[in-house]
Amino acid sequence: MIQIDLKHCREGFLFLFLIILACSPAAAQTPVVIRDDVNQHIFTYKEIEMLEDPSGSLGIDQIRRADHEGRFKASTASTPQTLNLSSNYWFKIKIKSNPAAEKHYLLEFFDQTIDAITVYMPEPAGGYRETVLGDQYPFVERRLKHKNFEIPIENSGQEINTYYIKIRSTQIADAIVVLRSVDFFIAYALNEYLFFGVFYGMILVFSLYNLVLFISMKQREYLYYVLYILSVGVYEMSTDGIAYQYLWPNHPEFNQIAYAVALCSTSVFALLFTRQLLHLNVKAPKINRIIIAAVGLRLLFFLYCLLFDHALFSFKFLEVVPLSLAFFAGIYVYLKGYQAARFFVLGYSVLFIGFSLKFLIMLGYGWLNFGVVSYYSLSFSFVAEMVLFSFAIADQLRLLKDKINRELESKVAARTQEVSHKSLIIEAKNAELEEMNTLLKKQAEDISRMNVLLEMDNQALNTNVEKVTRARVMSAEMDFEEFSRIYPDKETCYQFLADLKWKNGYACRKCKQTQFYTGHAPYSRRCSKCGYEESVTSYSIFHNTRIPINKAFYMVYLIYTTKGKTSSHKISEVLNMRQSTCWTYSSRVKTAMEEKKTILKRSGKQGWSQLILD
Repeated sequence: MIQIDLKHCREGFLFLFLIILACSPAAAQTPVVIRDDVNQHIFTYKEIEMLEDPSGSLGIDQIRRADHEGRFKASTASTPQTLNLSSNYWFKIKIKSNPAAEKHYLLEFFDQTIDAITVYMPEPAGGYRETVLGDQYPFVERRLKHKNFEIPIENSGQEINTYYIKIRSTQIADAIVVLRSVDFFIAYALNEYLFFGVFYGMILVFSLYNLVLFISMKQREYLYYVLYILSVGVYEMSTDGIAYQYLWPNHPEFNQIAYAVALCSTSVFALLFTRQLLHLNVKAPKINRIIIAAVGLRLLFFLYCLLFDHALFSFKFLEVVPLSLAFFAGIYVYLKGYQAARFFVLGYSVLFIGFSLKFLIMLGYGWLNFGVVSYYSLSFSFVAEMVLFSFAIADQLRLLKDKINRELESKVAARTQEVSHKSLIIEAKNAELEEMNTLLKKQAEDISRMNVLLEMDNQALNTNVEKVTRARVMSAEMDFEEFSRIYPDKETCYQFLADLKWKNGYACRKCKQTQFYTGHAPYSRRCSKCGYEESVTSYSIFHNTRIPINKAFYMVYLIYTTKGKTSSHKISEVLNMRQSTCWTYSSRVKTAMEEKKTILKRSGKQGWSQLILD
C-alpha cells in the first residue's frame, strides 16, 4: 500500500508541474540597453518579435491592443525575413533609455531594397510618431543621405520604450535592425564607401582595359566581358543602394526594377561571353545551342515579369540556371583538352561558392551570416572572378599566340623549301606581274575617279529631287491627292512644321534657354531649365485647330496659292468637311494673310512659311 501511495504522489506532482509549466507565460521580450561602451547592436532572436499581417489592414492602434500583442513571436532566426510578399510584417523591439550615455544613437536598416518601412516611435508625452522610409520614395526625402535607412532616436528617461516597425516589399527583405551610435555610424559609413569606391573602381578599370582590347583586336568576347562586368557593377550598385543614391535618385519607380534589369543583362552577357571565349560553336555545338536557347528564355522571362508580374523579379535563385550552365560548359571544354578554360572554371567556382552562400542565407541558414565577409560574399566573389577571367583571356591569348607561332614556323619552313625550288619561275614571272600591276593600278585610278564623279552626280540628283518636290508645292496649285503624297500624314506635317519652326535653333519663350528635352506631345520641346513645354503647333496658324493637320496644311496652301480666292464651298468639297468649318478656318487664314500682306509680298516662294508661323 505504501508503494502504491508513493507512486500516486509522484504522478500527482508530475501532473501538477506540467500544468504549471503549460500555464506559465512565455518569456518576455529582451530589451536592449543603450550603453556608451557598445557602439552597435543588431537585434536578433528574442530581441526582435514579428507578426505577419496577411490582410495588410492592421494599424498601429490595432497592433498595440492586447489581442494582437500576444500574436508577436520572437524571431527564430538571427535575421528575420519577409517571405510572404503579399503580407505586411510587423516587428517590435524594445530599447531601454540611459540618460547617462553621452553619445547619440540611431536605428539603421541594412537592407536597402525594402520598398516601404514605417517606424512608430514612442513620444515622451504619449502616443507614437510615424516615420516613413523605403526605396519607393525619392532619395532626396531621406533625412540622412545614406544608402541605408536611418532614424535618430531619443535617449531620455530610464523607461523601456517599445518601437513598432511595419515592412512591406515586393521582394524578400531582411529585417536587419541595428542600434548604432552616431560616431560609429559615421566612421563605418566612411569605411564602407571607401570599400565601394575600390570595388566599383576595379570594375571600371577592368571594363576600360577590356574595351581597349576589343577596339584593338575586334574580338567579341572582350565586348561581352565588358558588358558583363558593367552589368555586375550596376547590379551590385542597385542592391547596395549606391545606384539609387548617385545614378537615379529621383526615379524610385525605376529603382524597383533596376536590379532585375542588371541581373538579366548579367546572365545574358555571361552566357554570350562563355560561348565566345570557349568557342562552343566548334568545341561543343550541343552546349552552344542550349546556351543560345537559355539566353532567349531568360529574355522572355524578363519581358514577362516586366509586362505582367514584377513580383517574379524576386526569384533571384533562378540565376543559378545560367550560372550552372556556363560552369558546366567550362568544365566540359576543359576536360576535352582546351587549356584556356582552366581559369574560366576557377573563376566560376569562386562565383558559385559566393552565390551558394548568399542563396543558403536567403533560405534561412542564418548561421552562415557570420559578418561582413558573408554579407558581401557575392561582391568578393565577383572581384575574384573578374581577376580569374582576365587570366583566362590572357591564357587564351597566350595559347593563340603559341598556336600561331607554330603554324607560322611550319609555313615558313615549307615556304622556304618551295621558294628554293621555284625561285627561277618567280623571277621569270616578276616582269609579267609588274606589268599587270601597273595596268591594274591605272584601272583602279580610273575607277576611283568614276566613283567620285558618280557619287557627286548622285548627291546632286538627290538634292535636286528634294528641291523640285518642295518647289512644286510652292510654285503651282495641286490637288489634295497630289499634296497628300508629299504630306501624307500628321507625322510628316509635324516634322515639316518642327523643322521650319526651329530651323535657327531652339530658344525657350519663357527664359531663353537653348537646351531642351523632348516633350510629352509629338515633336514638342521642353525647356531643360524652367520646364516650359512648347508644342509644335504653338505660335503657328495651326494652334488650337481641331481640323486634321494634313487637311489644315492643304487648306492654308490652297488659300495662299490662290491668294484667298478659293471659296469655302470648294474647300469643303475637296476636303470632305463641313462648309461652316472650312469657312471659319479659311477666314482665319485670310485674316493672317491680310495682316502679313507686306511680309508675304517680300517673301516670294517662302511666303507659305511666313504665313504658317506666328
